Amino acid sequence: MWKILALKVETFIRYPPTHFLLALNTLTQLDLLLPSLRKMEALLSQFTFLSDEALQDKNFDPSTIEDLMKLFEIESYKAWAAAELEQEREVEEAEAGMQEAEEYLDSVMESAMDEFRRFEQELERMAKEEMEGLVQTAERARKMGNLMEKGASVASKKYIEAALNSATASMKSAWKGLSSGKVHPS
Repeated sequence: MWKILALKVETFIRYPPTHFLLALNTLTQLDLLLPSLRKMEALLSQFTFLSDEALQDKNFDPSTIEDLMKLFEIESYKAWAAAELEQEREVEEAEAGMQEAEEYLDSVMESAMDEFRRFEQELERMAKEEMEGLVQTAERARKMGNLMEKGASVASKKYIEAALNSATASMKSAWKGLSSGKVHPS
């Protein structure tokens, strides 16, 4: 019986249950669970003491070690549950941080889009003003062209009229010369 119990104790020490390993791994990372870690260390010390006593004392009651193993298991479950709670709290904090970051990103994106819209409106306004200026310049140039065309028409009409008047005057003077019998020197 003692050999079996000693073998169980040795197996437990060498290959502890998985939840115990998880609890110990989590405990080393979480300062808040230090009291549970100390309790488990005390239980391990007591377990080592009782296992040594079980190997030396033939009248040793094995239920003592079993009770201690149950206490150790309960304590490891408590530590594991506390670690899970801490992890859930950290997850909630991380999610809250992510939500805050997303909200900040949304606000930054919204302000950037507002700035872009204002910039776009300003560019449209400037382009419209420039286009209106070009349209006005083109309209003035068209009017100037029309005026120049009218002026050229009037000038050409006056030139034609003057040429006709000159030709008419030459013809009249030639007829006068012919009728008076004088010969023109040319």
